[in-house]
Amino acid sequence: MTDGVVVVDKPAGWTSHDVVARCRRIYGQRRVGHSGTLDPGATGVLLVGLGRATRLLRFLTELPKRYTAELVLGVGTTTLDDDGDVVATADPSGVTWARLEAAATRLTGDILQVPPMVSAVHVGGRRLHELAREGKDVERAPRPVRVHAFALSPTGDPAVWEMDVTCSTGTYVRVLAADVGSDVGVPAHLRRLRRTSIGPFDADQAWSLARVESDPARAVLAPAEALGTYPALVLDGDDLRAVAHGRPLPGDLAGDGDGPWRVLGPAGDLLAMYERRPDGSLRPSVVLAADQ
Repeated sequence: MTDGVVVVDKPAGWTSHDVVARCRRIYGQRRVGHSGTLDPGATGVLLVGLGRATRLLRFLTELPKRYTAELVLGVGTTTLDDDGDVVATADPSGVTWARLEAAATRLTGDILQVPPMVSAVHVGGRRLHELAREGKDVERAPRPVRVHAFALSPTGDPAVWEMDVTCSTGTYVRVLAADVGSDVGVPAHLRRLRRTSIGPFDADQAWSLARVESDPARAVLAPAEALGTYPALVLDGDDLRAVAHGRPLPGDLAGDGDGPWRVLGPAGDLLAMYERRPDGSLRPSVVLAADQ
């Protein structure tokens, strides 16, 4: 079984599940998952976990994400992107750059966002997109998200603006586009969404599926490298044996903060992820050594 992470450049028209299914065939194993769903029409960075690394995906999901897209003013759709049916139109010619910048500023920082009906969010035990296909529109509770940066720039078309967004996991960029339109008084939707990075993983280092298939072993990042944004504790001796059995570690082994920390063996291989508990000790969140 191959353990590690592949940085895939998801093509348009593929679901994230389609990419996982293809990687299962390429690597000949069932234990494959992904970190951070991309809509079928979107392209860009999708992190695929293989083998024991699937247990580490939650640490990658929490990393900030960056997107580029086009904001189309004057046309609203059922899905808030160009895959949906048109439900509203208006003349956007009176919308100025200053008003758009002000709207983007108001949507930057810690905000509350209402999930779109066409999404995988559960309400009352059912996914919203299932209810949407039945023609239902149900009340959705706003959810807190963080938009770290939101920039708009003009194109040659006054109704189309380039978007560049860095945000927390769980943020719907198409909702941001529709909310900008609401702020400036016209319907709006998103098109050409591309995820350009997840944490330190950017599109320049992402592999197409064809390239992964041609050289599958070279495409895999070792777990210790894939989680390289987290600080490391290199252990040996009794501490190493404690980790192998999933036992707590003394809190003074790590610096300040709550972690998580990568716990590495003398050879640099990832053995576990540890976090600080209220009593100050370090306790395992994931132990790979015990997952045989």
